[in-house]
Amino acid sequence: MPHKNDEDQEVGPLPFWSGTITFGLVSVPVDMFPAVQTRRVSSRTFGPEGEQLARRYFSEDGSLLSDEDVVRGYELDSGHFIVITDDELDKLEPRKSRDIDLRRFVKRDEIPFSMFERHYVLAPGGESVKAYHLLALAMERDELAGIATYVMRGREYLVAIYAETGLLFGANLRFVDELRTPKMIGLPKVLAAEPSDLRKVRSAVKALTARSLDTKLFQDDEEEALKKLAKRKHTQSQDVIEIGAGDDDESEREDVVDIMSILKQRMKGEKA
Repeated sequence: MPHKNDEDQEVGPLPFWSGTITFGLVSVPVDMFPAVQTRRVSSRTFGPEGEQLARRYFSEDGSLLSDEDVVRGYELDSGHFIVITDDELDKLEPRKSRDIDLRRFVKRDEIPFSMFERHYVLAPGGESVKAYHLLALAMERDELAGIATYVMRGREYLVAIYAETGLLFGANLRFVDELRTPKMIGLPKVLAAEPSDLRKVRSAVKALTARSLDTKLFQDDEEEALKKLAKRKHTQSQDVIEIGAGDDDESEREDVVDIMSILKQRMKGEKA
């Protein structure tokens, strides 16, 4: 959510991670922001009397377990489970670093869509934006993506860095062993198509092909309908559950912020 500077002026949200893109002798400081915002209606679970419910763990004999009683079991291909302790997990954590280690550049269209997971905006960090601007310009002109790794909260992530409209973005990538192959799913082999059948399908595709992308196709109609239903029932005082003021943490709410505007403002900074 937006924060204020020393002069009590609202200056936009803080980045959730900051680091430096490094490759060769090039270093580009960046701040990382989420590229999307969650707009779905949040919900909680309640009992028949309107009381809030909490999730608890019980053993097979019905005993309530505390957090200290719960252990992790790593499943082997044989079906056996091996207990892994928190200390053992700590030792496996990658070395803490603020570097985004850019290992290779590839053509953007070489990365399968199925590998993309979560997108980020990479805003220029520090006072100078020259290196940021040059990297974004070079990558966009050559339609390249950089494959890199970075460490955040004790976990190493694989990320693709790409450029659009002079700005840098990042997308977490799934690892290869997370992707299912057509063979794993049981898809049939690709068969040769009759020319007449192919012409019919291409004609049907052409009839639905537009010259430009209509963003209305990406609106969540179901979510909007749910919001309208909830507002209508609230207006009619129907099925309204009152909860204590202390149960609703205002600090967890995220105000709607235009990250792209903030990024472009930074791009107008020092032109060293």
